[in-house]
Amino acid sequence: MRKTAIILLCGIAALFLTSAVSSRSTQSSYGEDRAQIEDLEARYLFALDFRDADTYAMTFTQDGVLDYGPVITGRDAIRNFIAGMAKTDADRAAKDSSGLRPAAGRHNITNVVLKIQGNKAVGRSYWFHYSNNNDKRTAGLDSFGHYEDEMVKVDGKWLFSKRKIYNEQVAAWAAKPGNPAW
Repeated sequence: MRKTAIILLCGIAALFLTSAVSSRSTQSSYGEDRAQIEDLEARYLFALDFRDADTYAMTFTQDGVLDYGPVITGRDAIRNFIAGMAKTDADRAAKDSSGLRPAAGRHNITNVVLKIQGNKAVGRSYWFHYSNNNDKRTAGLDSFGHYEDEMVKVDGKWLFSKRKIYNEQVAAWAAKPGNPAW
């Protein structure tokens, strides 16, 4: 009887350990989710700054929404929007006879706050844009604002379902008074 009880207890312990390890391997921690979301935000900005329309579009869900004043809905429409920006940049560079390197801009993101619940998350963050779009190609801060994001995890990958961009340089796109970070 004692031997049977010991074997039964060992079996229960092994079952418990196996299910705990199995459960842990399918669930991500807050830290892992946060790191993946911050990576999503960085990939989004690199793709925007380098006009990589495909990578940019892939940071959104298939029915994702980009709201920067005008609203663009759907991954294909978002891809076309960035491809249009790339064409505009290329046309401008082709017409530039200044002899200077093409003007460029770079975004930075900071002050990221997130609420993650399962496969959904909301986030707020500041963004800043520096460019050298002047006669000497010297860098300067030219715009700033914040993002209000809704994200979902699809097949283990975080994507934007909606990104609302507030730009403090454009009155119609500026944020309303009050702390947007809850």
